[in-house]
Amino acid sequence: MKKLIILSLLLAMSTSCHSQETTFPRESLKKPLIKPDNTNTYFAEVLGKHTGKTTVIEVWASWCSDCVKAMPKVKELQAAHPEVDYVFISMDKDYEKWLAGIEKHELKGDHYWATDGMKGQFGKSISLDWIPRYIVIDKTGKIIIYRAIETDFDKIDEALNKLKDEK
Repeated sequence: MKKLIILSLLLAMSTSCHSQETTFPRESLKKPLIKPDNTNTYFAEVLGKHTGKTTVIEVWASWCSDCVKAMPKVKELQAAHPEVDYVFISMDKDYEKWLAGIEKHELKGDHYWATDGMKGQFGKSISLDWIPRYIVIDKTGKIIIYRAIETDFDKIDEALNKLKDEK
């Protein structure tokens, strides 16, 4: 009986650790971000701009080798899904390096900078533990995928195809 209880608890804990978020934590919506023109915005405003559109958010940094390695896959995703909005949120440590990274990698989409990096307020508010991180949001604003990394492009593509078919 004791083993059954322990097994049940372990199963419940492992299931709860991998639960799928469907909305962003309220505190993340209040977090400030910087636009390329060096003006402030908030994450809630970023999301509001894309209301009614399927959106892919990539959290990245120009210094991140995994992020750079994944750029061709991002571009393939954009070519396969031109109907989707793409938002890039950088964890760069420097404004100029962030802008140079956008230009160097020819990233097409909306760009924002979380000035305090991965372990800062915004990163903590979305439980950021790895970059690149991809988040897929449907037209209603519901999060379809909350945690995807550079090895999950098939999963992202499948979700976007499903969302396209649902119209």
